[in-house]
Amino acid sequence: MNKQESDVLMALLSEPFINQRILSETSGHSLGVVNRSLKSLKNQGYIDDSICLTTKALNECNSKAPKNAIILAAGFGMRMVPINLTSPKAMLEVNGEPLIERTIKQLHEAGIRDITIVVGFMKEKFDYLIDEYGVKLVVNPEYASKNNLSSLALVVDRISNTYIIPSDIWCDINPFRSREMYSWYMVSDMVDNESDVRVNRKMELIKINRNAGGNSMLGIAYMLEEDAKVIREKIKSASQSGEHDGDFWEIVLYENDKMTVPAKVVHSSDAVEINTYEQLRELDGESNHLKSDALDVIADVFKVALEDIVDIMVLKKGMTNRSFLFSVNGDKYIMRIPGEGTALLINRAQETEVFRTISGSGLCDDPVYINPDNGYKITKYLNGVRVCDTDNVADLKRCMKKLRDFHNMKLKVGHSFDIFAQIEFYESLWKGNPSVFKDYKQTKANVLSLREFIDKTEKERCLAHIDAVPDNFLFYQDGSDEKLQLTDWEYSGMQDPHVDIAMFCIYSMYNKNQVDRLIDIYFENKCDKKTRTKIYAYISMCGLLWSNWCEFKRNLGVEFGEYSLCQYRFAKDYYRYALKEMQRAEDNKNE
Repeated sequence: MNKQESDVLMALLSEPFINQRILSETSGHSLGVVNRSLKSLKNQGYIDDSICLTTKALNECNSKAPKNAIILAAGFGMRMVPINLTSPKAMLEVNGEPLIERTIKQLHEAGIRDITIVVGFMKEKFDYLIDEYGVKLVVNPEYASKNNLSSLALVVDRISNTYIIPSDIWCDINPFRSREMYSWYMVSDMVDNESDVRVNRKMELIKINRNAGGNSMLGIAYMLEEDAKVIREKIKSASQSGEHDGDFWEIVLYENDKMTVPAKVVHSSDAVEINTYEQLRELDGESNHLKSDALDVIADVFKVALEDIVDIMVLKKGMTNRSFLFSVNGDKYIMRIPGEGTALLINRAQETEVFRTISGSGLCDDPVYINPDNGYKITKYLNGVRVCDTDNVADLKRCMKKLRDFHNMKLKVGHSFDIFAQIEFYESLWKGNPSVFKDYKQTKANVLSLREFIDKTEKERCLAHIDAVPDNFLFYQDGSDEKLQLTDWEYSGMQDPHVDIAMFCIYSMYNKNQVDRLIDIYFENKCDKKTRTKIYAYISMCGLLWSNWCEFKRNLGVEFGEYSLCQYRFAKDYYRYALKEMQRAEDNKNE
C-alpha cells in the first residue's frame, strides 16, 4: 500500500469509520484521496464491506509497529556555548524537565521501552537514566572527532522498526506512536534558510541549495525494517570509509538528491530543535540552564540586561578555547571561554601581564575585559577576518614582517616560556600513563640531547608569542584597508624569538622546503647556517612539546587527529635535520 493508503488505514485503526469527511480530517488527506484509498484497501483485502479492518490489516500493522528507539546524545553541542560548559545538550531543561527525560517519557507513553542512548561528551551525566528509566547506554569514544554517523554506526544492528532521535529536540505533542505503517523523516513546516531539503507535493524530501528556504530538519526518523536493512549497510559502508567522519547520519538517506523515505511534516510549535542559547531562551525564558556566569560578566561589563545580549553564535572551536560571538547595543564582540583542562596549562595572570605590556603597541586590540583568574576575555569583533594562507607568499611576507617588528620591540615580562620544562610538565599530566608512541623514550632522549647545542647558541631573549601560528595572524577590514593583528597571547613569555618561527612551521605542517622558505622570508634571505640549524632544533623540540600536549588533551576526550601525528613526526625528523647540520658544521670547523 502507498503512503496515503497507510495513513487512511492508521486513521481507521485509531477510531471506527463514521464517514469519509471525518476520515479525511483524521488522515490529513482530501476526500478524493480518501475515497480512492478506501477502494484500494478493500481490493487488497485490508478492509471489508463495512470498512472494518481485516485480520490481514491487523497483522500488517503489528509487523510494522515500533520495536525500539535510539537516541543520539554523544556530541559537544558546540552551538550551545556558553551553556554546554557544564551540561550536555540533552540535559537542558525546558519547563523544569530535561530534554532527554521528556523524550524517554514520550517513548514510554507509546509503549516503547527498548531505548538505547549513544553518549560521549559528559557521558557520566547520563548514568542515572539506566536506573530511572531502564535505558541502555553505548559510549562513542570518537565523539570529539566525528559526527553522529559514527554514533549510529555503533548501534547499527539495532535499527529495525526503530525511532532514531536526536537529543536536542523538545516536542510539545508526542511524536511517537505504538503503530507506524511506513518509514519517515520529520521536518518542520517552518522555513529555514540553513536547511538543504524541501518537501515537494509528493511529500518527498528533495535537496535544494542552502539559503533557498527549505523545511527545518528536526532529525527524528522512523525506520521500518524493509528500509532499515538498506540503511544498515549504507551506515556500515559510510562509517568504515573514513570519508564521512564529519557527516550527520542523514547522509545515508539520500539517493539522487532525494531522501529515500517520505517527509513527516509537523507544525513548528509542536517540535523544536534547540541549537542555541537564544532558542532555549525563546522556548523557556525561566530555564535553569539560561544561567551563565559568562553572560553575567557580559551584562556587568556593558551594564545591560541579559535579554539585551543577542545574536549569540558559537565560533569555531579552538584547540585550547571555546569562543562565541554576541552583540550588545548594536556592536559585535567575542567572548573567550577557556577549554577543557586549560587551567592546568595556562597562567592567566601572566597572560594579563602580557596584554598590559603590549597595550598600545599596535599588535592587537586591547581586550574590553580580561579576568586573570578564570581566563574569560572579551574583545572587539573584527570585520572581514581571514587568517594567514600558509601557501600564499604575500601573506607570509606580511605575517613575518609583523612578527619581526614585534620581536624588534624587545619587550620584557616577568616570566619565561621554558620549552624543556613544558615538555616534562605536559608529560606529568598523563598521570603515569605511557605515551601512545612506541618509541617515545628514544625520541624524547634525542630531543633533549639538542639542549646543549641550544644553550651554547647565541640568542637574545625577549617577549615571544610562542603560539605564532597562521590562525593567529588575523587579516581584517578597516574601511578600505586590510590590516593585520596578531592574536591569542596565552602562552607568551620570555624566550628566543626564533621559537615563533618554529611554531608557525609545525602548525602549518610544512615540509622542509616550506620551512626553509619561511626562514628566508623572516630573515629576508640573510639567515646564517647556525641560526637555521637552531630553528630546526626548535622545530624538533616544539614538535615533542605539542605532541605531549595532544596526548594530555586526548585523555580529556579531545582529539586532534593528523595534527597530533604530525607534531611527533616533527620531533623525530627535525632532530635528524638539526643533528646533520651540527655535524656538518663540526666537520667544516675541523677541516
